Amino acid sequence: MKAMDTTLYLVTDSTGLSEEVFLRKVEQALQGGVTLLQIREKERSTRSYIQLAQQVHTIAQRYHVPLLVDDRVDVALAVAAEGVHVGQTDMPVWQARQLLGPDKIIGATAKTVPQALEAWQQGADYLGVGAIYPTTTKVVTVLTSPETLGEICKAVPIPVNAIGGLNPNNLGVLKGIAIQGVCVVSAIMKAEDPKAAAEALRQAFLALGC
Repeated sequence: MKAMDTTLYLVTDSTGLSEEVFLRKVEQALQGGVTLLQIREKERSTRSYIQLAQQVHTIAQRYHVPLLVDDRVDVALAVAAEGVHVGQTDMPVWQARQLLGPDKIIGATAKTVPQALEAWQQGADYLGVGAIYPTTTKVVTVLTSPETLGEICKAVPIPVNAIGGLNPNNLGVLKGIAIQGVCVVSAIMKAEDPKAAAEALRQAFLALGC
């Protein structure tokens, strides 16, 4: 197993934020206990994406937190990130593994047991499963039931994280499911105090006793 802790996984969102504010929020979130970080920029040019990812990677390294790049294997390679996360319409896991090699972290999105099994068999190191609740992010979301989430956890031997509209007040639906952590975007990125938001999320997840 590669060195990673998926307890509190932050997926960034720079929408409507200046670069300075964005980077400050990311650092505050890391101070609050984020354990895995993914940069997700759907609209940026490749050059702009690389420049921002380099800055985010520098911050993440100060806190010894791995940085993953959403979708873009080329950007991950350019900034020597610790890995990538690929969705169902992105590059297949096996192909990302060929390009990145055995030592990088590769995560995959799965919404069904067959998708989860396929990603694991192709070499995924962890899965992000959801959306558990409707989200306010730009990505198109399809809801995944807690029951399906539980079935996926039983079907694969790699860490599974829940994602989608999660916050400290609604994690109770996940109690009793063998997830390894939660992935969040808005609950931290839109918080006035990202550090406090991260701390609250981490505590709420640990209290579930998953």
